[in-house]
Amino acid sequence: MFHTDFPSSDVTRRDTASGRVLNVAIVLGTRPEAVKLAPVFRAMQSSSLFSPVLVNTGQHREMLEALLGRLRLTATHDLSVMRPCQQLSSLTARLVGGLGDVLRAARPDLLVVQGDTSSTLCGALAAFYEHIPVAHVEAGLRSGVIDDPFPEEMNRRLVTRMTRWHFAPTPGAAAALAAEAVPAEQVVVTGNTVIDNLLWARERATGRSAFRTHGRGVIVTLHRRENQGGTMRALASALLRLAERRDVELLVPVHKSPAVRDALLPVLSGCPRITLTEPLDYFDFISTLDDCELVLTDSGGVQEEAPSFDKPVLVLRNTTERPEVVRAGAARLIGTDPLAVQAAVTSLLDDRTQYDRMAEASNPFGDGHASARILRRLAEDFGLDMNPTPTPRIVAA
Repeated sequence: MFHTDFPSSDVTRRDTASGRVLNVAIVLGTRPEAVKLAPVFRAMQSSSLFSPVLVNTGQHREMLEALLGRLRLTATHDLSVMRPCQQLSSLTARLVGGLGDVLRAARPDLLVVQGDTSSTLCGALAAFYEHIPVAHVEAGLRSGVIDDPFPEEMNRRLVTRMTRWHFAPTPGAAAALAAEAVPAEQVVVTGNTVIDNLLWARERATGRSAFRTHGRGVIVTLHRRENQGGTMRALASALLRLAERRDVELLVPVHKSPAVRDALLPVLSGCPRITLTEPLDYFDFISTLDDCELVLTDSGGVQEEAPSFDKPVLVLRNTTERPEVVRAGAARLIGTDPLAVQAAVTSLLDDRTQYDRMAEASNPFGDGHASARILRRLAEDFGLDMNPTPTPRIVAA
């Protein structure tokens, strides 16, 4: 039996077992959350045991609206919380207040959040205030540095303290939770739901590569708060120097953040071997990822997706909460020093043995059945019976 400080769990379990479906609120507000929660939502919709309601906080308004429909997601509630140049403190206040109103009206049996965004933290906090138990998808990620990435590392640590079901993507994430005294019976190693969705989307083959030339394609994604400003401008200068190679095309989908655009666009615009685009449609991004040779990123999700397509990843950060991919050899943590970045990219492009070693590394993030494992555990703990799901085949890198 799982440990909980929330009341009335036995009443909920008896009511559900007698025939009522399990009412679930799923909170998301960013594009990565939509990608990683879509397979959970679709699985719940297709099950007679679950009735999911999707709450969109609107944290990534422009980047999210077009994606929801393509992922077969329909939001019942849309909070539209974002304001121009909004500070984290005011965003948090608006999120907790809006989510609290939704939860008081809907009274779900549980709330599902994913990852480490402001929507994740505030969803868990609003649920805690309403005595609604929380399931955390992608639990246990840790960089080990409280403000790097900022504010995500603090967000995920706080969410852990308010969570009943910790769905860890890897054994390493489960070990991090154990080190923080999370009861073992509350933790389930599921694999990462991003692989579920990646395989689902690839089967549909509806995207198009965004590369313009037949050069060696390098995808670059930058958006982290800790990289914005001078660091990102310096990285842009490094990209400009890399583009002097005649055998490459750098593709940079530019994040909607004004701080990111102010750093990248003045430096990179006009270079013939750098393609600047708006953020790619998810399906187009998958096709572009499949078409590339190498990935440079400060994104967490891309570190998980690229190994599925055998693409080496150079991580433009000083820390990562996904050390499994580095230990597996599919990614390298290279920091943000422009000269080090240029040297790392050049070395990988020019050394085929090194490249092949990274490309052939195993993917530590699962087998595409994470959502089924999540639903099975929730059903079991509420006294419901589901068909068996596959045993995890997850590499303990």
